[in-house]
Amino acid sequence: MKTILVTCAIIIKDEKIFAFQRSETMKLPLKWEFAGGKIESNESEIECIKREIKEELNINIQVTQRLTPVTHEYPDFKIKLIPFVANYIKGDLILREHANFILAKKEELLDLDWAEADIPILNEFLLL
Repeated sequence: MKTILVTCAIIIKDEKIFAFQRSETMKLPLKWEFAGGKIESNESEIECIKREIKEELNINIQVTQRLTPVTHEYPDFKIKLIPFVANYIKGDLILREHANFILAKKEELLDLDWAEADIPILNEFLLL
């Protein structure tokens, strides 16, 4: 099974963290995740996450830290998720793919039903 390379961003705004709920039509419907997307062949990881966040959410971010990548095998695909911590810079948030979002305190993130690949990333972030 081919591994899909995907970046994601833990976006911080006013000391709170964005989490995004996948839509009913996406794989892993209604699970919560850190937004991001697939790396294109001609771009770096950081270029990818900045582009994906702009395309999906209409906001600009500044990447501050790279966390430990997670490889996870779902029943029908395998993903290597490359996480970044980032600060919200500007833009009016528009959900172009997701069903919902929250801006939460760190401890509130534990109450969400996360996509499995995002759980180790969340756990590492909570220890920072």
